[in-house]
Amino acid sequence: MKRYLLLLLIFLGANSVMAQLGVKYDPKIQSTKNLQYWRPKGNLFVGDCMPFSRNGTYSFYWLLDSAHHASLKGLGGHQWALSTTTDLKTWKQHPVVLGIDEEWEKSICTGSIVYYKNKYYAFYATRLINKEGQVNEQLSYAISSDGINFDKQKPNPFYTSAPGYSKRDFRDPKVFVDEKTGEFHLFVSSWQENSVLRHAGGALVHLTSKDLKNWTVLDPVLTGQSSVPECPDYFLWKGWYYLVYGDNGDTYYVKSRSPYGPWEEPRYQTINESWTNVVKTAEFKDNRRIAAAWVPSRDQNKDDGGERFGGNAIFREIVQETDGTLSSKFPAEMIPESGPEIQPDLVADLYASLISKNSILIKAPNGVGAAHAEAIPLNSRITLEIETIGSVDEYGLYLRSREKAEAGYRLNFSPNNQTVSLGNTMIRAVSGLNKTIKLDLIVKDDIIDVSIDNKRCIVNRTPEQKGSFLWFYAKHGEVKFKSIKVSPLKEEN
Repeated sequence: MKRYLLLLLIFLGANSVMAQLGVKYDPKIQSTKNLQYWRPKGNLFVGDCMPFSRNGTYSFYWLLDSAHHASLKGLGGHQWALSTTTDLKTWKQHPVVLGIDEEWEKSICTGSIVYYKNKYYAFYATRLINKEGQVNEQLSYAISSDGINFDKQKPNPFYTSAPGYSKRDFRDPKVFVDEKTGEFHLFVSSWQENSVLRHAGGALVHLTSKDLKNWTVLDPVLTGQSSVPECPDYFLWKGWYYLVYGDNGDTYYVKSRSPYGPWEEPRYQTINESWTNVVKTAEFKDNRRIAAAWVPSRDQNKDDGGERFGGNAIFREIVQETDGTLSSKFPAEMIPESGPEIQPDLVADLYASLISKNSILIKAPNGVGAAHAEAIPLNSRITLEIETIGSVDEYGLYLRSREKAEAGYRLNFSPNNQTVSLGNTMIRAVSGLNKTIKLDLIVKDDIIDVSIDNKRCIVNRTPEQKGSFLWFYAKHGEVKFKSIKVSPLKEEN
């Protein structure tokens, strides 16, 4: 009996150690409502997102982060979690679908999913420490019959590195299958070891295989990047191929009529919002595309703190223009629910006049004019139209501000520079700012999110300022702020 008891204790102890390899995650306590700006409970964070869609179900795979990438001696300790929806409104939370099962697995890194011949294939990189004590990233994959319960395949990892490319940086495989040939394709983020320009070795390695055992290295689909082009995405949509990749923390894309280029630079980079990280898309019903990303945390939770890995989920609806350029807007189903509209008491302060109870005209040819409203709820939805009359230097709002527009967060529009800034972040090549534009702003907890004309978006992490003033201003010109509506957001249960 003692022998069996000892064996049982050893078995339980071993399983206890195994259970501690990955962070504990309880899907039962997580929200099943709107996941826009969502962060999991339990001092956990959303990391890189890997959306996938099939048969009307949008599957939001994401990296479960517990310590801003500091777990397992800074190697991440990440695992794949999953949230699914059929309407973008209500969600089902699942247990970890790809976890850390072995001591050598220091992180289950970013990857992608493909469905082929009644099976789901999840390709990902595993971060590990080799026998020499160096950090390597190698490729692994798992198979599932339902997209939820995955079995890791052997050998694991199945591919260690490609000749001429970095072993330390060899991650984030994007997978797709050529239905005609049955060939699997992977685009893998890496660095060319002998690039012509030493500072421009970032590349996407192109691997192919028909049996998932023997792999061929083709010419890279992207080269010459100033950093490893992380977390690639790739899709065909209405006649255009899109290649999405990260560079120095921001997300970019190129487009082509052919599968592997030559690539064209779009007129503007709609998904390049500095505070939406690792933007990837998946199709949805009615030929829509919904992008998923994450808003990083700030160092020491300060307005001027730098990005920290892991934060809140954020979603965009991607729209295709006639020349293939992409634009973005809030998914209508994911706009947070708000209560009855409140009528702010508008005050004309300087070179300003009231047009109506919810509209203001600022005429300030010689400087800056301003108006304001008070008692704006901390968490609110604000919508309005802004019309410029003639030439204007700049105009905008101060959110969560105080008297005299002290502190708060400036939302600035520069028609001549075609820029929009929100606090300490900016987007560029924003056209139409010298015409009438419509704004939709969500101010929620420590996130401010703005949709401009249902075409461009900008978001920022804003933890410190809590003022209740909303200021309007214009410089060297005439601007109307019209149809101003403020609605408090409903508290979430």
